[in-house]
Amino acid sequence: MRIGVLTAGGDCPGLNAVIRSVVHRALTGHTDEVIGFEDGFVGLLEGRFRPLDLNSVSGILARGGTVLGSARLERGRLREAADNADELCTRYGIDVLIPIGGEGTLTAARMLSDAGMPVVGVPKTIDNDINGTDRTFGFDTAVTVATEAIDRLKTTAESHQRVMVVEVMGRHAGWIALEAGMAGGAHGICVPERPFDPVDLVDMVTERFERGKKFAVICVAEGAHPAKDTMDYGVGEIDKFGHERFNGIGTTLARELERRLGKEARPVILGHVQRGGVPTAYDRVLATRFGWHAVEAAHKGAFGHMTALHGTRVDMVPLADAVTYLKTVPEDRMEEAESVF
Repeated sequence: MRIGVLTAGGDCPGLNAVIRSVVHRALTGHTDEVIGFEDGFVGLLEGRFRPLDLNSVSGILARGGTVLGSARLERGRLREAADNADELCTRYGIDVLIPIGGEGTLTAARMLSDAGMPVVGVPKTIDNDINGTDRTFGFDTAVTVATEAIDRLKTTAESHQRVMVVEVMGRHAGWIALEAGMAGGAHGICVPERPFDPVDLVDMVTERFERGKKFAVICVAEGAHPAKDTMDYGVGEIDKFGHERFNGIGTTLARELERRLGKEARPVILGHVQRGGVPTAYDRVLATRFGWHAVEAAHKGAFGHMTALHGTRVDMVPLADAVTYLKTVPEDRMEEAESVF
């Protein structure tokens, strides 16, 4: 079997572990040949690929990013790929394509699958918002980085009697904010799933100061937004890839709290540091397992599916299940977090 593999969308800790696992399982567990397309679907369309052997994936398990490179692709070019699915398979002689990516990548994978290309997907995203799987690799690393940041910011906030607003990634799902906020003992957590009222945050900070705790740390997801008519916050533009550009809730909220409280409030935007650097042990293991099962699924002809973690077991689920809607934070998880504020 000749296997094509690519990484698309935003980079994520653990991508190289999947690539390494696919190559190892394909070459040592089977007698396959593996090629890697450069820069995601762009490389697939432009014919940029290279063979992958054991030497080419040696030493990449703990590396962040992706050795194959990644890029986003406009919807029009994705349709171009789907329209030419059969021709692409013939051109590269591949028997299956293993795309590794998030919601956008898996949507493209489903388009290619519906067009007749044999596809086995591997879900990745630090946001943990892919439906059909309990966990995605990269999420644990992002939460670990954000938690460490909150731990560190607590000490400087306490030293200077400040309010720190820590903005983490999470466009439409607040999993990173929820778990990092809980793990770091944040005093407030704001997620996209539940609009917040700044009055509640002002009351929380005021109550802390009255008790002698003259600092506070609030963890806010980038996609969090205030309830209607509670504070000024505009809607961002939509970019060419169909993603909303957010207006910086961390900075805006810090300014609002400083104005209302009369106390110093500072925003800290963690940004891309959350998805850069080496993956945690958990993410390396999960990514390795996903790569192994993707190859096995290809040999079983389980096309149109993706790997998924259910409990401790890796299963295959239809790509359609992954892209129908995003996995967001349910109400009961938010109630759990509120109980320890």
